[in-house]
Amino acid sequence: IAYDGITVMTNPNNSSVECLSFADLYALIGPEAQGTATWADASAIATELGSSTALPDASLDLTGPGVESGTYDSFIELALSDIAEERGLPEDQIETTRDDYESSADDNTIITNVEASDSSLGWVGFAFAEAAGDSVKELGITAEPNGTCVEPSPETISAGEYPLSRPLFIYVNTAKAADSDAVTGFVDFYLDGLDGFVEEEGYVPLPADQLETTMGAWE
Repeated sequence: IAYDGITVMTNPNNSSVECLSFADLYALIGPEAQGTATWADASAIATELGSSTALPDASLDLTGPGVESGTYDSFIELALSDIAEERGLPEDQIETTRDDYESSADDNTIITNVEASDSSLGWVGFAFAEAAGDSVKELGITAEPNGTCVEPSPETISAGEYPLSRPLFIYVNTAKAADSDAVTGFVDFYLDGLDGFVEEEGYVPLPADQLETTMGAWE
């Protein structure tokens, strides 16, 4: 029904960081980053993973969603878990981040934490980062070490070019829909107003061809 992106961000005063790869994110946020106190402390693991990003010798003030958040799960799935698996981490660490950071279920609190430190690093849903405006700096992301960075935008997210893009779905029980005018009426209403609902919440509407596919699936 829509797309969302996960925005990785820092404070606008952090001029040393413009782009991070998945390797960098793993070195900074992944389970092996436990205890990493500065950005530069992550350089050893990032280099092992093929990154040549110059990370600043500054305090790493990390903030992000906690384990109760779908954004937390999506971030791990998209950016971290493949690397953790390739490095042979135990099963119970593959689907985790480091846990020594300031976590919050409130995206606005994460934004506030990023604003509070010149050397912060955090991640939230794209809509929340966009709403914060110039008070945060959205970073470009590349999946591959030393690859071409892509910044989050409605265009790059809907095209799947931004590496931390994710599709959003609703799931309809077809048996219930067949028996219930209320279910079918709700889904009809939902899809008829879909673009407006999506934009109101700050998510990214489907391209026309994908919207047609969604409508076709419901029909």
